[in-house]
Amino acid sequence: MARLAAEESELSMAVVLVVDDDPLILQVFDFLFPDARHQLIKAASGSEALRSVENSQPDVVIADVRMPDVDGLELVRRLQATGKKTPIILMTGYGTADVAIEAMRHGAYEYVLKPLDPDALIPLIERAIAASRQMRAPLKMGDSDSDSSPAETLIGRSPGMQEVFKAIGRVAPLDVPVLILGESGTGKEMVARAIYQYSKRNQEKFLAVNCAAIPETLLESELFGHEKGAFTGADRRRPGKFEQCNGGTLFLDEIGDMTPLMQTKMLRVLQEQCFERVGGAETIRTNVRVIAATNRDLEKSIAEGTFRADLYYRLDVCTIQLPPLRERRADVPALAECFLRRFREELGKDVQAISEDAMSLLQEYHWPGNVRELQSAIKQAIVQASGPVLTPEILPAAIRGERRRNAPEGPAEAPALDRLIRERLASGGDNVYAEVIEWVERRLLADAMKHTRGNLSQASRLLGISRPTLRAKLNALNLGDESDQTSP
Repeated sequence: MARLAAEESELSMAVVLVVDDDPLILQVFDFLFPDARHQLIKAASGSEALRSVENSQPDVVIADVRMPDVDGLELVRRLQATGKKTPIILMTGYGTADVAIEAMRHGAYEYVLKPLDPDALIPLIERAIAASRQMRAPLKMGDSDSDSSPAETLIGRSPGMQEVFKAIGRVAPLDVPVLILGESGTGKEMVARAIYQYSKRNQEKFLAVNCAAIPETLLESELFGHEKGAFTGADRRRPGKFEQCNGGTLFLDEIGDMTPLMQTKMLRVLQEQCFERVGGAETIRTNVRVIAATNRDLEKSIAEGTFRADLYYRLDVCTIQLPPLRERRADVPALAECFLRRFREELGKDVQAISEDAMSLLQEYHWPGNVRELQSAIKQAIVQASGPVLTPEILPAAIRGERRRNAPEGPAEAPALDRLIRERLASGGDNVYAEVIEWVERRLLADAMKHTRGNLSQASRLLGISRPTLRAKLNALNLGDESDQTSP
């Protein structure tokens, strides 16, 4: 039976409430969640579930539709009435799917069919937990000096970040689209959550969709939903995010990777607040605030014809530009201390400080992965730490300079690159620029795939490009998932 994957999961213990009057179903969840990362609470009825919600704060509720006292649909209504932002996943037999769909329109997060498929159910529960914490976790702007503060903090005393805080304060109360620009790892989703939490819609849903991580056909279904039989595998009707998030806020990450067809559909939703499900004819009206983000230069994309100018102008009511970490190095100590406090508690390690030498290395490093890379570096160092202080030798090799000496721009690679440039210039060719760029790109992508052991998702995040873009580049360069490095 499938188990929860630890990859990419940085969540502390999650509380999962399962509600079903069938004891066999409750036993199934004992097998699904055997680890210490999840606290499983079981209830045999809807009324018992309501009491459990009062006594605890579950991250997700998984409930059967048909129960003798309070059924799943009524459970959704009552939890919605309390104002608790708890995603509810309904379990249903084939004969009651319409009830579950109706429940989704009134606030349920998703529904699954019985018999349960663990391989589909577990990732769904993980996404629901992440969505729950995005909506409920307090988020502050400024510097967090309190060890006891549970809030995530957008940290920055640098002028660039102060401008970001001012922009959030100005736009949050206004019911207009927002466009967040910045390199990968700069914290665009945290800014989106801050806008949501300080907005008038903060009692409604906040859902996030990564447009670059989903193929076009599936992205359309994810956003707008689909009718039964709309495409191969569409064995039931399913509402999309615009329908589920009615009244709330939808965060569209990496919107610059949308295809032209999807851009056209997005433009209509923003202009008219209506859409049709894939394969459907019914026009559905919605009231959703859209916050979009991208690491692309959209004005350049418009000039190249890959992004619609009218969609850009519709999103560009308010634009927030996030500075890369290398341009606000003064914020590195505060960020590092914040991550230290968070992860030492999460990992149960008694690490109290970062040494001066280690902090100097952190401030000198150029941070191509921005805040996300710093967060990962501090967590890795805490894992490696054997004492109460983080010292230079337990920082990742890139920060200590070892990888930089092996990187294409470093001394070890410079002779090979210099030789290539000299040879191509001496050859008198008319395509030297493309040849050199292709060689550098081939080396970079091959090394990235080797470093991530062929994991496309990890490599795309590391490189700051979308997964489809990375795959296209690998195909264009005839590089497989385990490409050999080539040199001139």
